[in-house]
Amino acid sequence: MRLLISLAVLALIVAGALYGVRSGAIDVPPDWNPWAQLDVNAEPNFLTRHKLNRLSKSSEQCQQVLATTGIEYERLDNRVTGPACGFFNAVRVDRTSSRVSKPFSLSCRAAVSLALWERHVLVPAAQKHFGQNVATLEHFGSYSCRNVYGRANATRSQHATAEALDVAGFVLEDGRRIRVLKDWEEGGEKGAFLREVRTGACRFFDGVLSPDYNAAHRDHFHFDRGPYRACR
Repeated sequence: MRLLISLAVLALIVAGALYGVRSGAIDVPPDWNPWAQLDVNAEPNFLTRHKLNRLSKSSEQCQQVLATTGIEYERLDNRVTGPACGFFNAVRVDRTSSRVSKPFSLSCRAAVSLALWERHVLVPAAQKHFGQNVATLEHFGSYSCRNVYGRANATRSQHATAEALDVAGFVLEDGRRIRVLKDWEEGGEKGAFLREVRTGACRFFDGVLSPDYNAAHRDHFHFDRGPYRACR
């Protein structure tokens, strides 16, 4: 009985504290406030994923966060292009923290995930392994109204709703190219760099697939904001 009373009292204390934080009566730093807006520049913590997922519920809030990332983009009109195909609250990305091989379309929430990955994974990894930044992000595309692997009897791909991007490689500031197809298995700094940026993407994307997953991904990383978690 005493245990139940103690647990009830503890629950009331926790509930009161949470209410105080949400109402503003208790002041906590934004990074540790689960109701504060996501700050892409802040060091990620255990609340980052929660705040990132919350952007899926508010187009306006997602756009507010995306506007702080430094990504150069244009908002796209909502569009239905076929059965279970199209995009909502999407943008055309013209430049990220680096140049892109060509503009691509992404949902707002996927674009925010991309910005988080670049700032907290890609840029530090490039500095760590090569002492310089990535100048160009090379990719195979994002939005495409198709099924998984293009198979007629498969489910719709996350590409069909602009929730996915296929990253093929990178060009460093000194002109060196790092390609998933060529450098994943060769080891050395390039291989270590590719594995670090692949694994780091799992912090901000739901689906992350690489050559470790299957032969279909031997030449690129697949990053998506889909309904299933995968990090391979």
